[in-house]
Amino acid sequence: MTGRRRPRCPPSCSGSDKTLGCGCLPWLTSRSTVPLIGQLQKTGPFKIEYQTKRVPSQRIATQRILYVIGEFIDNFGPGCVNVQKILNARCPLVRFAHQPSGLQCDLTANNRIAMRSSELLYIYGNLDPRVKALVFGVRCWARAHNITSSIPGSWITNFSLTMMVLFFLQKRNPPIVPTLDQLKALADTEDKHVIEGFDCTFVSDLNKIKPTRNTETLDDLLADLFEFFGNFAFNKYSLNIRKGKEQNKPEASSLHIQNPFEQNLNISKNVNVKQLEKFVALARESAWLLQQAGKDPSSSHSQPWGLAALLSSSVTNARRGTQQKGKTSERIRGLLDSLKISDIIQKRSFGTQVR
Repeated sequence: MTGRRRPRCPPSCSGSDKTLGCGCLPWLTSRSTVPLIGQLQKTGPFKIEYQTKRVPSQRIATQRILYVIGEFIDNFGPGCVNVQKILNARCPLVRFAHQPSGLQCDLTANNRIAMRSSELLYIYGNLDPRVKALVFGVRCWARAHNITSSIPGSWITNFSLTMMVLFFLQKRNPPIVPTLDQLKALADTEDKHVIEGFDCTFVSDLNKIKPTRNTETLDDLLADLFEFFGNFAFNKYSLNIRKGKEQNKPEASSLHIQNPFEQNLNISKNVNVKQLEKFVALARESAWLLQQAGKDPSSSHSQPWGLAALLSSSVTNARRGTQQKGKTSERIRGLLDSLKISDIIQKRSFGTQVR
């Protein structure tokens, strides 16, 4: 639809769909530096001026365009349901679900900073195979315990969780991934991007980034991650992947994670005290469960054990020996297989680099 109405505004994907294989955030952008309103396009020897009504601002134009697209998707989009036009948000969007694929989609317009954020996550995800595996594991864990939700509200988002994992990996000794400032220092002229006054520059060539010498296994990292955030002073500090260190909170929010590019923004401002306390409690319980993984499982073999117990709905009762029901689900087996395969790949990759 957008290709016919706006040939020079192709849709692109950003977010987890581009970097980790889950989620979808399509957006529209112009290939031209000429504003979308009143473009002058050439067709053969003739000049054709595409005229539209003038609007007070680009934001209002974006809202109107998304309103029309939202109406079209709602009435004519095959398999598209639960269409919501959230036009008064800081970044206006149209949210809908695509039933055949099971995707939850957010459609925005000209959101170039979001695209740079996706490219940054792509870089981090390809620096070390443990990054994707750890992010995937933590997201599965969060979804299993309703820490995240597809419904807007006071929950922690997947993007915030991803930033937390990256921050944790930057704090390892030696670090597993570099800080954003370190990636910026390696950037060339063609990597320089300043969008709406925000510096979104970082290196795009993975070969310029020195591989880490950290050889920690995924199971150790997962256990340490839960322990790290189970004891983190969220009441005092904010997380900053640009610097790779905690900083004093600039505002009285429950959870403060600095936006990597729009540094004046807190990407977790929506999270309330109750949801943060739930996250911390589950992180502590999960750290305890993984500490028990080195011990023999129950002789009855009737309860989830080790990593499988992390995705059980009764994690918070694990220490009290509460009976847990049901068989291990497909998502648990998938997580275990993913962690094992990624760990093997990481060891082989590290061995090749050392040689």
